[in-house]
Amino acid sequence: MNFGSDNWSGVHPAIWDAMGRANTGLVPAYGRDDLTAAAVAAVRATFDAPQAEVFFVGTGTGANALALSQICPPWGRIFCHESAHIETSESGAPGHLSGGAVLALVPGADGRITPDALRDRLACYPQLDEHDGLNAVLSITNASECGRVYGPADVAALTAVARGVGMLTHMDGARFANAVAASGASPADLTWRAGVDVLSLGGTKNGCMAVEAVVIFDPARAAGFRFRRMRAGHLWSKHRFLAAQMLAWLDGGLWLDLAGHANRMAADLAQGLDTIWPVEANEVFLRLPRSRIASLRASGLRAADWDMPGDDADHAAIRLVTSWATTPEDVTAFRALL
Repeated sequence: MNFGSDNWSGVHPAIWDAMGRANTGLVPAYGRDDLTAAAVAAVRATFDAPQAEVFFVGTGTGANALALSQICPPWGRIFCHESAHIETSESGAPGHLSGGAVLALVPGADGRITPDALRDRLACYPQLDEHDGLNAVLSITNASECGRVYGPADVAALTAVARGVGMLTHMDGARFANAVAASGASPADLTWRAGVDVLSLGGTKNGCMAVEAVVIFDPARAAGFRFRRMRAGHLWSKHRFLAAQMLAWLDGGLWLDLAGHANRMAADLAQGLDTIWPVEANEVFLRLPRSRIASLRASGLRAADWDMPGDDADHAAIRLVTSWATTPEDVTAFRALL
């Protein structure tokens, strides 16, 4: 009963096999190979964005930090949810790679930002002169850190606020596949058609070994990114292995099949339970007596502690995450034990 994280799952067999097939012969390095060209074309086709610039990296933190540093100057400010991964879990990487950009945190009950909350936070930085710094970027996470999903209309409402004050929008898509599978929206409708400028597209949590893509929808905004990636140490020499993962992941809609399975396992896990938030993607949050959590763990449960308002001396919250590798038997075993 391991629901610790979707990062804990292995590599899907189809993706592993694709890496094995790529492991033959001598192939040009640093992305100058046919597999990389094919993978870039596959991402463009998936997003109906033939002009998009696509760059592969090996980590989600690298994708986020590089994407944000590309569109935010050192004196800029990035607005994000207070629980966003770039705030809680990346050791200041966006500020480091951008040369000094700072984060402005926006509250929200379920990991999502609302247009009104964004407007209120923007009002704290009125842009009267250079002393205020520059309000430069909005970063939204889809699916959110709380497992909630922004639909196309939600994204468009936020990007409209951002564009109204001259800001660009980045989307942290570490679980973007789960958001697409949950919403039923097309990848394009959930990103560039709704006003997103740059996407960090994550494969690692959803069946890949290690591959993320920075997708810059307007090629004019990609100038110099190749140098930025190289300087940050994120250009793999054996690039074909990143490309092979991405190609297999997208092929035939495998990425959405895997995410859809993870979402269904989470829904089954939560069925009939009093979850803290509605379950939309592949994360389930429960508040239980601390003694009960200890008993569950003693019986084999792996889940993350998740401190949050509402916890007290006797009750605590835990997070359970399903993945492409979660089985119905895992779910049945947990529910029986609970």
